[in-house]
Amino acid sequence: MNILVIIPAFNEEENIGKLIRKIQEIKYKNNVDIVIINDQSTDETSPICKKMDVDILDLPCNLGIGGAVQTGYKYAALHNYDIAIQVDGDGQHNPEYIENLIGPIIQGKSDMVIGSRYIEHLGFQSTGVRRMGIWYLKNLINILTGLKITDPTSGYRACNKEIIQIFASNYPKDYPEPESIMFIKRKGLKISEVPVIMNEREGGESSINFNRSIYYMIKVSLAIVFDKIRKESF
Repeated sequence: MNILVIIPAFNEEENIGKLIRKIQEIKYKNNVDIVIINDQSTDETSPICKKMDVDILDLPCNLGIGGAVQTGYKYAALHNYDIAIQVDGDGQHNPEYIENLIGPIIQGKSDMVIGSRYIEHLGFQSTGVRRMGIWYLKNLINILTGLKITDPTSGYRACNKEIIQIFASNYPKDYPEPESIMFIKRKGLKISEVPVIMNEREGGESSINFNRSIYYMIKVSLAIVFDKIRKESF
């Protein structure tokens, strides 16, 4: 299988080189390509990546996390990859778990696999405020769909070719992880989780700060509810 690692990056000069080297050392390295989606970084992210053996797309304007990730899926669809894996550029996602993420997809047991830090509760568990938000979102998703996802905000996930095509055409723009779970569930596709250990952010800037937390919860909650009640449009 041809596998693509999608790394959205915004000002990740402190960590991006080390992350790329770690991915290049994994078990499936001969079948894994890397594409960096540089979301208008103002630091040395792009020059660092261009010195390494990876593809990089320098976006002409800042699209935010949703637009950057969708660009990666469009790239994966264009180049006919079988599996795409999202890995944050800030060092939180440990590449050693890539094999675990793609396993259920290769075995045909799942269409999308999410790396969860809350199955075994090891490693960095995020801040108290974020854990409260995650608890709320996982229960909201469970109430509306019956789906039990322990880490709905995790961006560490792998998708098969069918979902690559879906996300290339339609992907949430703001805080997309919980919304995309609802979208894929509505499509009748299989979603599963595997335990991972995540690290504390090593660099870059979070897209969510204290001032945006209330907006985040309201926006994502409404999106999840609307997705539940909307009719299939295509």
